[in-house]
Order: sequence, then C-alpha cells, then structure tokens
Amino acid sequence: MTVDSSAARKPRRSAAGKAGTTGSSTGTTGTKRTTNKSTDPELVQLLTPEGKRVKNAEYDAYVAGITPEELRGLYRDMVLTRRFDAEATSLQRQGELGLWASLLGQEAAQIGSGRALNDDDYVFPTYREHGVAWCRGVDPANLLGMFRGVNNGGWDPNSNNFHLYTIVIGSQTLHATGYAMGVAKDGADSAVIAYFGDGASSQGDVAESFTFSAVYNAPVVFFCQNNQWAISEPTEKQTRVPLYQRAQGYGFPGVRVDGNDVLACLAVTKWALERARNGEGPTLVEAYTYRMGAHTTSDDPTRYRGDEERQSWEAKDPILRLRRFLEASNHADEGFFAELEAESEALGRRVREAVRSMPDPDHFAMFENVYADGHALVDEERAQFAAYQASFADAEAEGV
Repeated sequence: MTVDSSAARKPRRSAAGKAGTTGSSTGTTGTKRTTNKSTDPELVQLLTPEGKRVKNAEYDAYVAGITPEELRGLYRDMVLTRRFDAEATSLQRQGELGLWASLLGQEAAQIGSGRALNDDDYVFPTYREHGVAWCRGVDPANLLGMFRGVNNGGWDPNSNNFHLYTIVIGSQTLHATGYAMGVAKDGADSAVIAYFGDGASSQGDVAESFTFSAVYNAPVVFFCQNNQWAISEPTEKQTRVPLYQRAQGYGFPGVRVDGNDVLACLAVTKWALERARNGEGPTLVEAYTYRMGAHTTSDDPTRYRGDEERQSWEAKDPILRLRRFLEASNHADEGFFAELEAESEALGRRVREAVRSMPDPDHFAMFENVYADGHALVDEERAQFAAYQASFADAEAEGV
C-alpha cells in the first residue's frame, strides 16, 4: 500500500467509511482476497517507504524535537530486535524452544510505540511484543524461558512496568482496562497501553474492554497491530470497516497509523498517551502493518497467502525505510551501521548461550501455589507424580 502525501497530511479518526471501489488479489490457494481500496490511504504516515519525510500538521509536533542520536537509537532498536527474533526462530527450529511467535515486519509498530511510553506507564502485551519488551528493559533472554518451558515468564512485571506475556487471545485488554481504572482512581499521572492483534479484535474480551474503558474514561491506549492475518484468516473475514473505526461505536477516538513507519507510530502513540494522561479517556490505535513470516513456528503461511503479497510488503520494510532516511539526511555513516551489525551478532550469540544454559525447572514446582493453604487432591497428584518419576530411576537401576 503506497500512501501519497495528501492522504498522510489528512489523518482520519473514526470517520465513517465511504463507499468505494473494491479490488482483489489471489493467493496460492486460489482464494480471492477482497480489499476495500477506498480505505487504504486512511492512515498517518511521516516516512514514506522510500525514506522521505512527509509533513503532517497534526502529528509533526510529537517528533519535532527528535535528534539524530534518537533516530539512530530507533534504528538500533529495530535492528537488534529483529536479530533477537531471528535467533529465537532459529533456536526453535533446532529444538531449543517449543514454539516462537515472530515479530518480523512489525518492528516499527513496537519500537515506535514502546519508545513513546514514560517509565511509570504500564504495558499489557500479548506474546509477540518482543520489541516493546526491549524498550522496557526486559532482557531478551528472559523472554525465551517460557517458550523453552523452564518458567512462566522470567521477569518481574513490576520491575519494568511490563506485564507477563498473555497467551489467551484478547484477555490482557481487560486486565489493562481494570488497571487503568485503578490508575484513574489513584489520581496517578500515568497511562496504560494494551497490545493485541487484528485477530484478537474479534474477541468478546476486547469489546468488553472498549465498553468499560469508555464508560469509566480509563487512561488506556488500545494498540492493535493489524498485521492483516489472524493465523490463516485475512482481516476482511472479520470486519467490513477498518478496525480503527470501531472506536466510534464506543465513544472514543480511533486512528490508523502506518505500522511500518517508526516515526508515525512514535508520534501517534505519544498523542494517544497524552490524551490518557490528561483525563481524556481511551484511544484505539490501529498500526497497519504486515506479518512477514509465520504466525508462529508451527504455521506455514505459504498455504494461505501468495509470494506477491509478501514481496510487496518487503518493499515497505520498516528498517530499510528508516535507514534510507538516515542516509539521505546524513544522520548515520557506514561506521555506525558496521558497529551495529557487530553488536547484533553479539546479541545473537549471547541469547543462544543463555538459552542453552537455562537450567531445567524443578519438576515438582508445578504443584506449588495452586492453593494458598494446600489441597488434598494436589497432594495426591504430587505423590502420584513422585512415584512416576521414581519408576524411571528404578528402571535404570535394573538396567531396563
């Protein structure tokens, strides 16, 4: 999707969709994918895919003071996040992780929004927000413990104001809304952000979150990364209007942003968080992006989408886009890129070593903290499991 400058200068918030022409594309399965072309330009963009700066009267102020050093920092964040993600995917393929949900292609949405947050803001992620975790200072290696099966998260949420990953689709939006309602009652000058995908937007939990946050004017930003595929179902199988327009039915603003434009994601998220902190209630941000790889490492995207679609989005790569801007603006030289390449390789090695050295968990830890005061059934199950474990030692001693 190419956005012209006139469309980018006129972002639309929760405007009713206009009737327009409809186009279609055919994937490898031969199934036609219908898209509403009239809605495509309705998004905020500050950097074109070619790396050219687009002026926007409404959102320029939120990135007006950004320095070359900060721009290089955003680029570094995206590069290192992608390198970590690639290493995690490789580790899963080699049997070191049980599963992995890649963020490939969504780096700008996560880094831009993550860097918009204040330290005292609170984040409720799903299971793909590795870039946001990076922005919150969570050690990348800690993200992998759950996927290796050695812990239930690996970090203290309150240390980084970054909640544990949520596997249940959409449920974290309710947690975020409740937390935001508490923040408002406490009179705290902070905001809450909840991340979810286009697939989760169809969950009842998300609808309930929208209702409660609107009625109670909760200081929460709902950040939807619309990567256009809920596993194997395209977005148009879930909605007849752009996702951001759903906000108007609940009484709060929604805005669609170019999810491959890190500057636009930074600016729009800053604006939404500012609204929340000022007591103006919730906002829905739809970051329109693309999942370059599989939904998870158990998925094969070639079964439901074609190469042409993927290649068209590779041309809008968020990292390449910012690199072009940095080079054209003389904000970074080859030395910077070379040093970053070395740093990214070092990060990959560190993550791999950390994963392989993770100790196996205590097999009996799963029986702890089930009930506050213990339970007879849990005691019985623990005893049965102990006997089962002992049977292996007995068999080994007998040479079986």
